[in-house]
Order: sequence, then structure tokens, then C-alpha cells
Amino acid sequence: MNNYKYRAIVDWAKRYIEENDLTAGEKFYSETELCEIHHVSRQTVRQALAVLERQNILTKKHGSGTFVQTTRHEKANAIPTVGVIATYFSDYIFPSIVTGIERELAKNNMAMQLTTTHNHVAEETRALQAMLAQGVDGLIVEPSKSGLPNPNTALYDEIRARGIPLIFFNAKYPQSDFPLIAMDDKEAGRCAAEHLISLGHTSVSALLVFDDYQGQLRYKGFVECLMAHGLPIPEERVLWFSTGEWDELFAVSKERVTAMLSASTAVMCYNDKIAVELLDFCKKAGIRVPEDMSVVGIDDSSLAERCEVPLTSVSHPKQKLGEKSAALLLEMIKTGAQSDQSYLYKPRLIVRASTRAVGE
Repeated sequence: MNNYKYRAIVDWAKRYIEENDLTAGEKFYSETELCEIHHVSRQTVRQALAVLERQNILTKKHGSGTFVQTTRHEKANAIPTVGVIATYFSDYIFPSIVTGIERELAKNNMAMQLTTTHNHVAEETRALQAMLAQGVDGLIVEPSKSGLPNPNTALYDEIRARGIPLIFFNAKYPQSDFPLIAMDDKEAGRCAAEHLISLGHTSVSALLVFDDYQGQLRYKGFVECLMAHGLPIPEERVLWFSTGEWDELFAVSKERVTAMLSASTAVMCYNDKIAVELLDFCKKAGIRVPEDMSVVGIDDSSLAERCEVPLTSVSHPKQKLGEKSAALLLEMIKTGAQSDQSYLYKPRLIVRASTRAVGE
């Protein structure tokens, strides 16, 4: 679709309402009339009307037509709002990401409405529906269970059809073409594996999340690094779990974790949370870190420095990621155009006391 054509109609409609002193409740042109005025297709007109509805300039009444909802002057006095949907907020790296988003929006006089899903797809559905009903000017979304088929496809299709700018952060659904701002998770997995191999470890394990696309990408980087060094794929030493099993992983899967560790000298963990729990598990099992087992986390969270054995971890951009997400969304809102401009931050390894060369 020609983006310029529908944007021209949006701008024309706003000027027309203002110049003719139309007030809320007055009837506006129909789709057919707009097609004739602008010599464009009905699809282009519908795209323009969807944008004007989202901005609360016009509203459709079934069987009656299209009406002015808010004048341009009234809309100009309202504070534009961006909806932010995150899986979590209260701890770990999430407050830093959200702080980055909020600061960038505040600099540009934009308000933020935050909702968390606790990584539940049904909560994501409700959050998206609520944001659409409230007429937010844009969306920044961290998807729930991004490694699984997305049941909210129809909602995301509606968001695109209504011309609402949207950015995914941290991860995205593989089938979606909305832009993504994230750490390069494949490179993070490769970086962690490369560090362990450089220390002489050839029996390397991994603890990974399967229902999160980040976990799948980290596994891909991990495996490709092992293959590049001529090491076998350690299928029996890769323990997959779901995000819902985090709290009980080491209690419920104690035998599986023990078997994995007995065949390994090093472990890459999905994130620092899991790595810190693994450190505690090793301590209780009499496995010394790093003397008997080297452990690498991912995200370089505050946990990495606070734990009893400071954790070697792959850095996450955190606040910068939030700022970048908001900046790209603001550009999309300003231009009125969707973007496919994704950005991946290159991770770097932060070496601490949890890893050691074989034989040291």
C-alpha cells in the first residue's frame, strides 16, 4: 500500500476538521466520498480512517457513518500515550529496561502505560485488547512464550491494519514482521560457549528455556560454537525447561540436573537467575565452583555480582535497549509509517570467579 497516499488523507482530514470548525458529533465524509475526493482505492481510505480512529479524531457508528470524535485542537492538548507490555517488571533486568523506555518517552512529552503479563499468553491478550480500547498512540511489547505458536496473531494483524506503531523488545514471535530491539541472543550463546571452550572445557552442558525464542537462539549459538570446534552436540547434557518451571526446576528435576553435571565440567545457563540457583544446587551437592564446575550466566544482572561466587555472565544492554525501543517507536509515530528496522545489540562477556581453566 502506498504509505504516502493514506498519510496524505490523514493530514487532509485533520486540516479539514480544523478549517471548517467541525465539532465532536458532526458527521464526516463516507468511505465512498473520500475515495472520490482523493482518487484512491477504498483500501487506502480505510487505512487512513483507521489511523484517525486510533488517534480519536474520528469514530464510526455502525449503520450511521463516520463522525468527528475529537477536534485536532482538542487532540493537540491531550498527552500522547504509549502502551508498554512486559512479561515481568518487579525484579531482575526488567526495571532497567522500563526505566529506559520511560525516560525516552518523558523527554518527548509522551506518557507511558505499563502492563505486565507474567509471561502468560492470556494476559497478553487482555493487555493488547485494553491498549487498543484505550487508543494508545503506539505499543512496545515483550511477547509471552515467544518460542511457541502465537495465539494473538489476529490482534497483531488488527494493530497493523489500524496503523498503530509497534516495537517488540527482548524477543519477537518468529512469524511476525514488526521490528525488534534486543540483545543478539544467538551471539550470547556463542560467546558463553566460546569462553568455556577457550578454558579447555570439552564436556559443556546447558540449561535452557524452550518456550522462549531467546532460549532457542542461545542454544543455536551454543551448538554452532561447539560444532565449529569439532565438539559433539551434547543432547544428553542439554536440559530444557519451561519458564513456568523456574522456581521448582532444581527440586523437581534434581536427578536430571545431577546426571547432567556428572557428565560435565562446565555449564551455560539461560540467564543469571538460573545460574545463581545452579550455584546453590552445586554447593549443596558438594560440587565446587569453579574448581569442579565452571558456570556462565547470561544478562549480567545485579545477581551476577551479589552471589557468593561472582558469576561470569554475558552482558545485556538493559536501559539502552529500553531507550532504543522508545526512540524507534517515537520515530514511527512521528512519520506515521511502520518500520522493519530491527536492532540487535552485540553482547560481551564479563568474566568473574565462576569460571576457571581446566586443570587450574
